[in-house]
Amino acid sequence: MGFAGQRNAPETPYVAALSGRRKAVALMDNAARVAKRSREGYERGLRTKRVGGEAPSAGKGNRRSANLLVMRIGRVALESPFAIAPMAGMTDTAFRRLVKRHGGCGLVVTEMVSAEGLVRGIDRTLEYAEYTEEERPISIQIFGGDPEKMAAAAQIVEGMGADIVDVNMGCPVPKIAKHQAGCSLMREPAHAASVIAAMAKAVKIPVTVKMRAGWNDQQRNAPELAKMVEDAGAAAVAVHGRTAAQSYSGSADWDIVAQIADQLTIPVLGSGDCVEPEQIVERMQAGVEGVLVGRGVLRNPWILAQASDLAAGRPKRDVTPEERGRFLFDYIDLLLEERIDEARALTHDRWVVNKLRALATYYTKGIDNGSHLRSAINSAESLDALRRVIASFYCLPALSERQGVEGAIA
Repeated sequence: MGFAGQRNAPETPYVAALSGRRKAVALMDNAARVAKRSREGYERGLRTKRVGGEAPSAGKGNRRSANLLVMRIGRVALESPFAIAPMAGMTDTAFRRLVKRHGGCGLVVTEMVSAEGLVRGIDRTLEYAEYTEEERPISIQIFGGDPEKMAAAAQIVEGMGADIVDVNMGCPVPKIAKHQAGCSLMREPAHAASVIAAMAKAVKIPVTVKMRAGWNDQQRNAPELAKMVEDAGAAAVAVHGRTAAQSYSGSADWDIVAQIADQLTIPVLGSGDCVEPEQIVERMQAGVEGVLVGRGVLRNPWILAQASDLAAGRPKRDVTPEERGRFLFDYIDLLLEERIDEARALTHDRWVVNKLRALATYYTKGIDNGSHLRSAINSAESLDALRRVIASFYCLPALSERQGVEGAIA
């Protein structure tokens, strides 16, 4: 799986660091990016407009409309205010594409990518930043704490053709936070703002920030930091209503999200505790211009489409058991096409099985006999066994893309 595009692209520092096939696809992607932006241009004007109606007058109050809005982050227009939140190890390009195909998804954000790894040109790091044209508009999220390296990484992201570069200031995982990255940046607001300032000066694409309410209950400084990064050049801010100390326990504080949305002039997206489409639409009433959904979309990949239905005044679409089963089959098929190289050929099937096991932790919640499906998936030792489990649970034929049709499983 590589980047789609055309030839004769300008060679950015990112491309120069590559070789062989990877360099070729990067060159093609750069060309596609140049052609696309030349053809479409960047529209200037209002940051939001009402779908199917007149453009609203400028002002923050327009965000509070119950109608679905088209967002703008910098010069990037999003057809929906609902987005897939980045989740390490989960929201890979295969998963993102499947969610995007269902509709209602205005933006996808990659799994977080190490700025250090990008600058050093580490192949494994570059894989986390891969995307397809189908996913646009695409935001590549990076993490790190050194302004110079973050600026260089932002240039690499821009050279890869991303629409937006996002900075992770919300990851509470110690192995990230201990390196002056992730949520630990919130403990040093001035330094965090200097990172954004360096990046904003280095690239033309929008620079955005994802943060939490704060480091802990004693340091709930998201409102102050959000204003500082806005002043430093951030084009949008996403706020998860929990602190780093909470991780994913307790409840998200949407009051602090609303406070930030009210004080900034750039778009603010909220995140946290949105596992039903009705909750997503309800959260828009907090004054945010968009909602990032993480665990909710892992449980229900149709949740953004259903939220869009509700926001447009339509009944939310039904999702049949057959559709849920076919989603897993499609996910397997897309994963089988990814990260295939000689060094990992022997372990590729196992990697796919493990990816399905990880998704099943969320995907099986809230459905009848979900625990039985989760247990069966975790017990499957091969792709064929995994397909049989899925087929049996959802009453579907088990098809092997690698061996042809093996027949219906009763």
